[in-house]
Amino acid sequence: MKIFPAIDLRGGNVVRLLQGDYSKETVYSEEPLAVAREFEDAGAEYLHVVDLDGAIDGSQPNFAAVADIIDSTSLKVEIGGGIRSEAIVKEYATIGALRVILGTMAVKDPEFTARMIRKHGDNVAVGIDIVGAKVAVSGWTEVTDVTVDDLLKELMTDGIDTVICTDIARDGAMKGTNLQLYRKLVQDYGDYVDIIASGGISSMEDLHALADIGVTGAIIGRALYNGALDLREVIETFAE
Repeated sequence: MKIFPAIDLRGGNVVRLLQGDYSKETVYSEEPLAVAREFEDAGAEYLHVVDLDGAIDGSQPNFAAVADIIDSTSLKVEIGGGIRSEAIVKEYATIGALRVILGTMAVKDPEFTARMIRKHGDNVAVGIDIVGAKVAVSGWTEVTDVTVDDLLKELMTDGIDTVICTDIARDGAMKGTNLQLYRKLVQDYGDYVDIIASGGISSMEDLHALADIGVTGAIIGRALYNGALDLREVIETFAE
């Protein structure tokens, strides 16, 4: 199972939100590169980065911070948040990002998403962020009528390789991850799409359960920052 420590960027800082609420922010560091290097020193191979500012309006105000991490570490960086044009996809490819994560555009512009998947292949993943069974977009500020199954079936038709699914109610809450959700996703779609779990992972028990379910990867955020999980131990236990 691939382990993705997470860095959420807002205003140039490393932060965590509670259940996607921008008013419930905790700032953990003013130096994203230093945090990334700590993850690398602990043995991380991958890094999951979200530009929270970009997720709202489609801008990329934290681009330089992401570029600095890619340039100054050996981490394989996936980046999401406000990826809404091919120009941005290409810019991140140019600086060496592992892949970009489309979220809002997968719902609001399926034709663009399908085109990016066809043109850029496994350099494009899709993030499906859900409230209940419904997909949320625009930095989790808008809940649509689209269900996770609706979107996944369409993405499979487009040829998507990797989907990152986050249960917003669990994100940052330290109450465990939604095992029922990931069990169903792997059962229904895991033969065709790599499923990465995100949101609420807060213990080794969560990780053992996700590994047993068969998810491709797990994204860990707040549990690393508050010490509930030790990244080196996690990687030694679970990383491929």
